[in-house]
Amino acid sequence: MSTTTTLTALKQSWCLRPKCLLFAAIGLMWAYVIPHDESFLAHPKDPMWQHYEPFKWWLLPHGIAGACALLLGPMQFSDRLRERFRQLHRVVGRIYVAGVFVAAPLGFYIQYFQEQMGNPRSFSIAAAVDAALWMITTGIAMVFILKGKVQQHRQWMTRSFAVALVFLEVRVIGGVGGWENLDTQANETIVWACLAFSILSADLVLEWQELGRLRSALYHRRSVSL
Repeated sequence: MSTTTTLTALKQSWCLRPKCLLFAAIGLMWAYVIPHDESFLAHPKDPMWQHYEPFKWWLLPHGIAGACALLLGPMQFSDRLRERFRQLHRVVGRIYVAGVFVAAPLGFYIQYFQEQMGNPRSFSIAAAVDAALWMITTGIAMVFILKGKVQQHRQWMTRSFAVALVFLEVRVIGGVGGWENLDTQANETIVWACLAFSILSADLVLEWQELGRLRSALYHRRSVSL
């Protein structure tokens, strides 16, 4: 019995540790981005408001929808919440999808609008690719769950959230590296780099989870043989 308990504990720790590390990393990114990039929200006289003034009413729904998607997204990957509160999982999932299909196109439009303020067309293209990737991966995930294919749904939701995290990654990399104070091309390069690695990083996470399942199956066979 002690052997079975030990194997179960190993299985749980193997499955939980990568996920916990990922959530901790997301929490750290939020802890950096909010005071560093979004602190102007609490200061009406901050000079940043002058920059946002021409498109502030587009920025409001974009920010609210994007924040809902980024904050609620991690809840969808909690096995405990999904198993205990299935209805909540469905409601949060719908809010996430709605947030994506509001925030993504508005994000592109805002970036396109900023061409009038001197930003290059290439930055708008990067924003368009970001929005398209986010909506496509989310749309595919939604189609799979409507067809009852849960495993494929989870895989594509992982890819969708990886694209969503580009928002945080760009700000963390630019801020920590000091590149945010350089020209627009430097920030655009960071966006392209994060986009290029978003789907790859999601697939690496999926492969890690699959490896965890294979190890769990191996532990189970060993416990049965013992």
